[in-house]
Amino acid sequence: MAATRELQPDARLLYWPWGVAWLVGFGLFFLRFAPDGRVLVRLPEWLPLTVLFVLLVIAAAIQAVAGRRAYGQVSGDSAQRGRWYGCSWALGSVSVYAGLGRVVEHLPHDQAALLWSATAVGLTAALHMAGGAIWLNRDLFRLGVWISVINVAGTFAGPGWHALVIAVAGGGGILVAGAISWLRQRHPS
Repeated sequence: MAATRELQPDARLLYWPWGVAWLVGFGLFFLRFAPDGRVLVRLPEWLPLTVLFVLLVIAAAIQAVAGRRAYGQVSGDSAQRGRWYGCSWALGSVSVYAGLGRVVEHLPHDQAALLWSATAVGLTAALHMAGGAIWLNRDLFRLGVWISVINVAGTFAGPGWHALVIAVAGGGGILVAGAISWLRQRHPS
């Protein structure tokens, strides 16, 4: 039991920074770039994206430190799966964003923003489901399914609405998933 706790990072450190990043970052997008071109709160146009990126970098750093502390001494197949999964996130993101960068300049600003965010969120959902499948982690898989479903709903709702859906249901969903995982760590069945 003690060894398991030592080799498992606190779920709150793995989930909550990402949930806060999505809640705040996409929330600012909604406030600045609301549906139908409205501006609910006058913010500089650059602020929502900057805040989102800064919070995502902070979340990644927190997760990296927590993961390194817990998994630093793990070797073998599990460690290899973790490295390959991490590479999937990095290379998948770079390749998707390189392709998007070639297309979005031909779209209106609101549609370009929707394409960027819906694709990034969709990739996140797919990689969460893949991670859940790799480690047979139902909570991670279910989170990926949830993110995928709300991403589709937000995309169909359109620009502005997508940001609100991802902020509240996405960021909130990640926070709830972190709380559930943390409670399961504390009280294993």
